[in-house]
Amino acid sequence: MSAGKGSLFTPSNVANLIMQNSDVVILATGMLLCILTGGNIDLSVGSIVALTLLGRGIPVSCEVDIYGALSEYIGICVSGAPVTLLDINNSVPASIYDESIAGKTGYHHKETFMGFHCGNTCPSLLRNPHMGYQLIMKRDREPDLAEPDITRGTMAGDITFYRLQSTASTPLRAYVAQGEVLDVPTQSFGSIGIFAISEMDRFYRHVLIEKQYPHHGAVAFGHYGKALFEVFKYLGVADIAYNQPKTLPYPTENPFA
Repeated sequence: MSAGKGSLFTPSNVANLIMQNSDVVILATGMLLCILTGGNIDLSVGSIVALTLLGRGIPVSCEVDIYGALSEYIGICVSGAPVTLLDINNSVPASIYDESIAGKTGYHHKETFMGFHCGNTCPSLLRNPHMGYQLIMKRDREPDLAEPDITRGTMAGDITFYRLQSTASTPLRAYVAQGEVLDVPTQSFGSIGIFAISEMDRFYRHVLIEKQYPHHGAVAFGHYGKALFEVFKYLGVADIAYNQPKTLPYPTENPFA
């Protein structure tokens, strides 16, 4: 309809359309070069865009995790720095714990877990950020390496593990726990780190599982538990969980166990 009236192709409107779609044009140009020169399609475009947004303080989550993105935004506002969203349902192999953690830290095995994602963590949060290929792609992409380059970057330092969430019953709930990323090789790939949080095993069972939180947890790099707790209170969240010490049992925890 606009084209019929002659208003679509005015100089100002054309300039506006170009400005609004400039990022897509840039990405499409790079993809075109990949196709023309090698006959390949570069699947890393989406990840690169996500990493760029994260570095600029714009939250990015996967799997349509709206509350995950909102949690990231809250963490960005509180910390003034990029945050990330990680899978938290990966245990640390006993061999890694026995070799690199036991007797060297105050954490027992069940207080540790792998914080992992395939690559949505901003490079500025990683100790050795780089791009590599997993084993299934190694033959074509890294034929000169004896072993595949599978690590994309490891995390380190103090962290605050938190999330804002709701369920079908609609009330908001949240959790906050402070801990650290241990300086331990993960022997795995992706944006990853070995996390340690005091009483994590009890927290996992009586908060994350019982209250049906998803497997994504937001991570701010630093101890921001006090500020996040106050933010959740300000938002009217009545149920704010945290990693309670052994002397303070959870409501459903067996006091005789």
